[in-house]
Amino acid sequence: MSNYHRLARTEAHRWWRPVLGTLFIAASTAVLVVGAVLAIALAALIAGRPEDADGMPTFGELPDLAFGFLSVAIMLPLTLLAARWIQRRPAGTLSSVTGRLRWRWLLACLPVALAAIVLFMAGGLTLAGTTGEDIGMDDALAGWMPFLTAMGVLLLVVPVQAAAEEYVCRGWLVQALGVWFRSPWLPIAVQALVFAALHGWGTPWGFADLVVFGVVAGYLTVRTGGLEAAIALHVMNNLVSAGLAAAFGQLGLDETAADMLWQMVAVDVPVLLAYAAVILWMHRRRTGTETAQAPEVTYSSTMSPIMAR
Repeated sequence: MSNYHRLARTEAHRWWRPVLGTLFIAASTAVLVVGAVLAIALAALIAGRPEDADGMPTFGELPDLAFGFLSVAIMLPLTLLAARWIQRRPAGTLSSVTGRLRWRWLLACLPVALAAIVLFMAGGLTLAGTTGEDIGMDDALAGWMPFLTAMGVLLLVVPVQAAAEEYVCRGWLVQALGVWFRSPWLPIAVQALVFAALHGWGTPWGFADLVVFGVVAGYLTVRTGGLEAAIALHVMNNLVSAGLAAAFGQLGLDETAADMLWQMVAVDVPVLLAYAAVILWMHRRRTGTETAQAPEVTYSSTMSPIMAR
């Protein structure tokens, strides 16, 4: 294992810094999101827009979905600020043991993640369909222009949304707990449970799958010394699933991975394990070692096609 989970234990570390940083991220996110919701609802009301199922004025399915993703994305800069301002350490230490996001490694992980998610979606939907579930593949396609418009928006918002969740769960939470535990396993387990809980309770299968996803992503983060492999998997999962929903004009559905059926989970778990095995093999070839060691840190200052996680 690398020492990624211990990077917040610097000379400036005090027991209260991770606690205060976590409260700062949670409270700031809540305030900003509530303020944005009220502002957008007021704008929609003034514009005479229709109400959604919850009785709130809305600009439509795609803007609402984009806003939902951006509401999560706001946590990314807040998490970086918490590391820099409250923990008094370089914000880049959330990214990796090198103190930065390793872009070449991230780009190497992306095609592997894409292959894994395509295999998961194809296999899971096929199994669900053959076992009698209505997977919505008989619905009419949305058409090229709505699909391309939706994909353009998704390509802008999904990467930052997925990265934000990784920086909060696999980054901040793993390192916040890592200041107290030399072994990474408890931080990995706790953040996986928090990650699943943040998606709400849908089905027991969906919750279990989110936990497995969190454990695999957390293990890869610690093992490879950075968030890149987890970000790649998360981005591709949300892009492919949301893209499939866009193809059928189902962006308004609010089910997520928390509502996953057992057929999807039965395919997803072995795919996640296979992804981890391939990434670890690639990492060993890339580094020429079994682990990613870093220098000592001593800084003194559904059933919906949208299976977004």
